[in-house]
Amino acid sequence: MPIYAGGVLLFALFLLGVPVFAAFFGFNIFAALTLMGPQMLSIFSASILDTVTTSELVTVPLFILLGELLFRSGCITILFDAVDDIVGRVRGRQYVIVVLISVLLGALSGSAIAVAAMLGRTVMAEGVERGGDKHLLSGLVLGGACLAPIIPPSFLVVLIGMLSGTSISALLAAGVLPGIVAGVLFFFYIQVLLWRDPSRDITRGNDRPRGPVWKAVLSLLPFSIVIFAVLGLILLGVATPNESAACGVFGALAVAAIYRKLSASMLVEALKGSILMSSMILLIMAASKILTQLMAFSGLTNDLVAVFTALDLPAVAVLVLLMLIPFVLCMFLDQIALMLILIPIYKPLLVTFGFDPLVFWTLFLLNLTLGAITPPFGYALFALSASSPRAVGLRDIYAASWPFIGLIVLTLVLVWAFPPLATWLPSRL
Repeated sequence: MPIYAGGVLLFALFLLGVPVFAAFFGFNIFAALTLMGPQMLSIFSASILDTVTTSELVTVPLFILLGELLFRSGCITILFDAVDDIVGRVRGRQYVIVVLISVLLGALSGSAIAVAAMLGRTVMAEGVERGGDKHLLSGLVLGGACLAPIIPPSFLVVLIGMLSGTSISALLAAGVLPGIVAGVLFFFYIQVLLWRDPSRDITRGNDRPRGPVWKAVLSLLPFSIVIFAVLGLILLGVATPNESAACGVFGALAVAAIYRKLSASMLVEALKGSILMSSMILLIMAASKILTQLMAFSGLTNDLVAVFTALDLPAVAVLVLLMLIPFVLCMFLDQIALMLILIPIYKPLLVTFGFDPLVFWTLFLLNLTLGAITPPFGYALFALSASSPRAVGLRDIYAASWPFIGLIVLTLVLVWAFPPLATWLPSRL
């Protein structure tokens, strides 16, 4: 019972505006003392060390630095203006570019936290400055962050394949079409929303003189350096995701130099911003890992999984319940830790109930990422809050997330109803 009281206290601290990492660590200290006493605090240092030395998390500060370089150099403004010229009179074209960049960055990084932080610092800041609807922009960024681990390359897919014994290349290919479907749903949602309420369209009344399309295309060509440095090197087998993220930083420097925006002061500001933001996010991740250990020690996680999996229900109902578990727990727990707990339990159930491994693990991955953007504790929400303009508060981000949670759930239903969305592309490779 004291643990649940601590959970209520944690949520209250979030609403009061207490920094996320401070609230998390406060709750963890309360829970540790309640469960076992002062000796339980010894796990804190080990968890922090384990988090900051996890090689997969190297991509987070690197992609935040990439975003800082693009933001501080003014390259995002060039990108917005060029897309204005190319897209033309499509309704909500500035929102459309957020969707496109979200899908692109999802392919580039594979990290929901990195994408949320980078988009919050770049395209969202630009959109708010131009008078955009902060709720719609926040929702689009969260939706894009949710797509990041789904669209290959993704280190979460690699871990799922290793733990479940499923072909990693097939799992990577299985995420492509669901990611595209979700992006298309985002686009149509924007169109319907702006059709019902045209006042939310930030491109209305924009009297910026639009140039020729060919010139806009030429101005976008330098961005292909960043795309090739990150995604191209991975596809060619030249670099690992961590190495490609570092190459992306050099690509961003090259783009800034081409646009004649590179300067010592810009570099210093970008480094300061990325260090502060990365520190906050890594502290949140460390606190989340401590929470994972505390829940495992208390037996709460195992009890919850056992209750759901022991029920005598038909296969469809079992699938729904198995999907609900990661959806709920990923709001509180580290994704990798949750995978380590659930995948060994789930693996034998696939044979028992006849679930297709590609479809099931694609749905599982969607649920993991969906939990990261679901209030109150999805940590992509906190990454976006830490990187967004001051005009956008955590309450705004909470409110903005729900429509896009619904769209991702619709994507889940479509993948379940039409399994070829997950199985067709792997069968062709």
